[in-house]
Amino acid sequence: MSDHAHEHHTGPIKTPSQLLWTSFFAFVAPIFIIIGLVYFVTSGNKPAMGAGDPELAVAQRIQRVGTVELRDANRPLALGDAVYAAQCVACHAAGVAGAPKFGDTAAWAPRIATGYDALLTSVLKGKGAMGAQGGGAYRDEEIGRAVVHMVNAAGGNFAVPEAAAPAAPAAAAAPAAAPAAAAAAPAPAVVVAAAPAAAAPAASATVAAGAGEALYKQACAVCHVAGVAGAPKFADKAAWAPRVGLGLDALTASVIKGKGAMPPKGGSAASDADIKAAVQYMLDAVK
Repeated sequence: MSDHAHEHHTGPIKTPSQLLWTSFFAFVAPIFIIIGLVYFVTSGNKPAMGAGDPELAVAQRIQRVGTVELRDANRPLALGDAVYAAQCVACHAAGVAGAPKFGDTAAWAPRIATGYDALLTSVLKGKGAMGAQGGGAYRDEEIGRAVVHMVNAAGGNFAVPEAAAPAAPAAAAAPAAAPAAAAAAPAPAVVVAAAPAAAAPAASATVAAGAGEALYKQACAVCHVAGVAGAPKFADKAAWAPRVGLGLDALTASVIKGKGAMPPKGGSAASDADIKAAVQYMLDAVK
């Protein structure tokens, strides 16, 4: 017979104990490892939003639902070119984030075709990277004038909007006896005079904080929300880390003078104090 009939084929497993351990590591161990990983993933404590930064978590819980801003409704309407220079030039001069460039007929043509009302609505509500302009430093009619200024520079022929006629005072419809009754009513001056003077500083601080947030939403958010043109994103600690070390005053000075793609004052007409409040608002978000 051939010698091949007497050959014995042997493998790495020679004893029952080796077979047992091989079966354990090949089948049982992976099952326990998988179960352990699943348990770790499903039962691990996940930090809530802002838990890593207690101050940020508190700020998120107590942030204001809205702000109150007093304006002079009787002031003359600003001209469209002035509003454009203060509010729109930062993006529309260079076509930042897809904004149609000022005077670019081809870019503005499809927008002009939608009509003035549609364009104004888009601007007031915000569209794409452009934040909502309604409720900012300018009245709706003034924003409309800026829209007309840009449209007409690109070949449009929109009429310049005027201020809406003031509503008739409600007192004019009151009966003749109303003035006498009003005169007889007790004056509320005593209640106002009784307000504690200590509340004034707190109110001023609230107004300043509100001014910073309002200016950010009005002029800064258009670039800082999406990080347009290298602007550090809002609340991005890594992007803001090297800037935080410069301090509030140095950052404020850079914004006032303009830096890189950012025009002076972010393209706004805000006061230096409001610029500083807006910078402080962005710094507070990364502390």
